[in-house]
Amino acid sequence: MDIIAGPLLQTIDSPADLKKLPREKLHQICDELRQYIIDVVSVHGGHFGASLGVVELTTALHYVYNTPYDQLVWDVGHQAYGHKILTGRRDQFVTNRKYNGLSGFPKRSESEYDTFGVGHSSTSISAALGMAMAAKYKGETDRKCVAIIGDGAMTAGLAFEGMNHAGVADTDLLIILNDNNMGIDPNVGALKEYLTDITTSPTYNKVKDDVWKLLGKLPVGKNFSRAMGHKLAEGLKGMVSSSANLFEALKLRYFGPIDGHNVAKLVDTLKDLREIPGPKLLHVVTVKGKGYALAEKDQTKWHAPGLFDKITGEIQKKKFDLPQPPKYQDVFGHTIIELAEKNDKIFGVTPAMPSGCSLKFMMEKMPDRAFDVGIAEQHAVTVSAGMATQGMRVFCNIYSSFMQRAFDQVIHDVAIQKLPVVFCLDRAGLVGDDGPTHHGAYDIAYMRCIPNMIVSAPMNESELRNLMYTAQLESTQLPFVIRYPRGEGVMPDLPPEQGGWRTEMKEIPVGKGRRLKDGQDIAILSFGHPGNFAAAAIRDLKNDGLNPAHYDMRFAKPLDEDLLHEALKKFDKIITVEDGCIVGGFGSAVLEFMAEHGYKNEIRMLGIPDRFVEHGTPKELQRECGYDTQAILDAVREMTKTSVQVHLYN
Repeated sequence: MDIIAGPLLQTIDSPADLKKLPREKLHQICDELRQYIIDVVSVHGGHFGASLGVVELTTALHYVYNTPYDQLVWDVGHQAYGHKILTGRRDQFVTNRKYNGLSGFPKRSESEYDTFGVGHSSTSISAALGMAMAAKYKGETDRKCVAIIGDGAMTAGLAFEGMNHAGVADTDLLIILNDNNMGIDPNVGALKEYLTDITTSPTYNKVKDDVWKLLGKLPVGKNFSRAMGHKLAEGLKGMVSSSANLFEALKLRYFGPIDGHNVAKLVDTLKDLREIPGPKLLHVVTVKGKGYALAEKDQTKWHAPGLFDKITGEIQKKKFDLPQPPKYQDVFGHTIIELAEKNDKIFGVTPAMPSGCSLKFMMEKMPDRAFDVGIAEQHAVTVSAGMATQGMRVFCNIYSSFMQRAFDQVIHDVAIQKLPVVFCLDRAGLVGDDGPTHHGAYDIAYMRCIPNMIVSAPMNESELRNLMYTAQLESTQLPFVIRYPRGEGVMPDLPPEQGGWRTEMKEIPVGKGRRLKDGQDIAILSFGHPGNFAAAAIRDLKNDGLNPAHYDMRFAKPLDEDLLHEALKKFDKIITVEDGCIVGGFGSAVLEFMAEHGYKNEIRMLGIPDRFVEHGTPKELQRECGYDTQAILDAVREMTKTSVQVHLYN
């Protein structure tokens, strides 16, 4: 189905075209841009609410600023769809987040208008400040640098580090705080209350507006300078509201709050601020999902809803005749409640992902034992460590790629002190449409290298439950990693006696794998969910007369040495399979073991290669990276030098 942009939007191939329009046409552009985003995302999927909320802001920024010479830095990038459409990618937008299509985030290699690659939060202020410092050094006094950051991303320490430096760096930097009171889930913490106070203080806002109107009418000369005017304004603001002090204490001139959906007001304000030198912050109040009633009402659900009927709002869901496996995240969410009901020392912690990781179930049922700490991965790890010193068993659930941000805390605050924090790394492996910033490719390697660390991965839902049970036992006294992929497992939602996933939980001895199948000639050693790819390949290989052995290793650290000795002594040819980077990963651990013990087996390592993998569906990317079922089939056939037999089925 062809999706046609509105008549005015069709004429916009660059911000230069946008600038040719009279101001009174900007409302139409905003309406058409919002509708085009709705039309495309409803059919092709993607992030939704964030971009709808900044349509007017995006339009105003490209209308006022001389992009790409002026640098716009979008935080995270969930909200950058309008930016992409206005900067020459309108007709390509239907390929957004698809294999070999546009990235779902700003990407420097994709467009000169994408000044900084993003995907993780809270980087925009530091990046834009760096650009402003470089511009100052090069004498580019006319170049403007703007960071656009949401209130959710403001909770991260990096944002405050950037603001702290910006206030004293003497650069021409504008920070736009897009305040919609939402991240993916509702924001938490004191900053949320602080911003609410600013936006709801009628006395503060009225006096501030009156002051600036008065100053605009006063003569600026030797007897009354702009600096004096600013001091007067600050003094009056301080008299009516203490809330005005946070940003200005960091030496950022604060402006706002203003309505982020009034494009004319935004244009006027940005034009004024463009002429004011130095570091400054504009507070813009928006509604996530603006213009689509259902997205405004349930902003979490409509952050990235998948495909939907734009008229009825019905989100498309696959219908199946038989019970389907649950998502790994939901298995975690239900299992932690089961464990916590029996162990009063269990707590749950997540940095702003209660829905995504399904800790929301525990937060609803046990609100005093499950916490969303906001976008603050480092804090999530260290607060978990603090609780662990007092005998608590904390399940700290963080997406694999986001855990990279807290690597220092994992080492210093957890591992060195041998604190038994349980790190549940959701979205491990190739996550799909969000691309390289979100792939959980490196956790096996970066966790395996840390002393005192246990690194595990379940092959299925039952194994996830068993590993969670094992991790919370009093006998487990070391930090414990459990990594699992995005999406569904393999055990259907049926009673356990019928093969369902709600099995009775059992202890798994730490560092012990299992032989799933004996065989001849060649052995497959799998780690985690890709063991299911190996099992499927083995079933197909029967047609070739091949009978590989299969070992589910369960642990990348410590390795099951007895099981490895068995496999390496019995089989000359070995294949390792993992959904993590090959460099430093599980296969590397097996090679290290072989070198230590003098084994000379022929070995093939399948996993994520030594390059950044772009976006696409998980199946497409697993195929590209060469560790799916077909890749395992090919590897076994090649290593055993067996010709492929063709079977014809009627």
